[in-house]
Amino acid sequence: MPVNILMPALSPTMTEGTLAKWLKKEGDEVKAGDVIAEIETDKATMEVEAVDEGKLGKILINAGTSNVAVNTPIAVLLEDGEDASAIKTGPAANANPAPAAPSAVSAAPQVSSPAAPAHQAAGDRVFATPLARRIAADKNVDLKSVQGSGPHGRIVKADVESAKVGTAAPAPKAASSAPASSGPNAKQLADMLGMEYMEIPNNNIKKVTARRLLESKVTVPHFYLTVDCVLDNLLKARAEINAVADGAYKLSVNDFIIKANAMALKAYPPANTSWTDEAVLQYKHADISVAVATPNGLITPIIKKAETKTLREISDEMKDLAKRAKDGKLKPEEFQGGTFSISNLGMFGVKDFQAIVNPPQSCIMAVGAGEERAVVEKGQVVVRTVMSVTLSTDHRSVDGAVGAEYLQHFKRFIENPVLMLA
Repeated sequence: MPVNILMPALSPTMTEGTLAKWLKKEGDEVKAGDVIAEIETDKATMEVEAVDEGKLGKILINAGTSNVAVNTPIAVLLEDGEDASAIKTGPAANANPAPAAPSAVSAAPQVSSPAAPAHQAAGDRVFATPLARRIAADKNVDLKSVQGSGPHGRIVKADVESAKVGTAAPAPKAASSAPASSGPNAKQLADMLGMEYMEIPNNNIKKVTARRLLESKVTVPHFYLTVDCVLDNLLKARAEINAVADGAYKLSVNDFIIKANAMALKAYPPANTSWTDEAVLQYKHADISVAVATPNGLITPIIKKAETKTLREISDEMKDLAKRAKDGKLKPEEFQGGTFSISNLGMFGVKDFQAIVNPPQSCIMAVGAGEERAVVEKGQVVVRTVMSVTLSTDHRSVDGAVGAEYLQHFKRFIENPVLMLA
């Protein structure tokens, strides 16, 4: 019988995608492993491979169609001996997704569905912020009767405060692809005042990034710590290594920063963690997520087990990941996960800034520019190249003392790069 090819979930945060391009046309024979389409997910443009063989009998979703929900049939695959008469009328592009059925495409396993209501996301488990839980306990409010208005249906403080004891959950609001704004509608205001503007549609990456950043700032108790690092030894070592390489490779300051963080996490594992309500997860390896700006938005490819890699290996891998990130060609496992993040704006001349924690990670390091400053050493004023870094932490799992201790390890490695080679 004909097999529906469904819109796959190619990342844990993907609830819908854009069918960018069909690489097969109706009537083409398809073998297992053939790339049949390209789909724009919430993070990248990805190729979709067939896992069954047959003939592409009918394309249900045209190339260029956006906002196609996960599990929506996008095409029909005919098995050997079947013809187009066996195909029933397919759903429209904007139809509700069909129930999960045998699919003829390979897709990354979906860890969770952010679009699911809070009460259905994990059986009877209710997703609520810690503050909302405390208020609910004080007011004797059953959280199962409260409809969450936070990101992904999470119950927040305002939901509990407005709830009455014993009341049923209010009717769910229509799903929105972007977080609601508490301020005036910018478009309505601009139109009312006669302000001229140009609309730039938000792509999937920007929508998901906005949602995750809002959720992080609302639900994660941020704590910030800043230290200054002297870079003279690092810059000297970098110049000597690049001179010896004679063009075979070229290390950047960012490569040293990645390696120094990996070594610091190895030396001080309490900072290499994630918070859960049941336990703090402490990771065995330093998987460093590095923020990369792309034409479509921000993405964080990962240098996995960075503590085991040389500076040259980190440099080569980072260049490859950054290029493919900008081309939208990263695989899900190359940008999902990670245990620690780095955001470097030093190349733009930014002196210091505070980055937003990337859940479920506990730490992100904001790296400023290296600049010449007057420094007092042994009673003498000398000129040194100094870089300010700010560590943002999830205070639940990495408190002030743990974060400060971690920065001492990082500072030791970044100021004495020879220690990274030991």
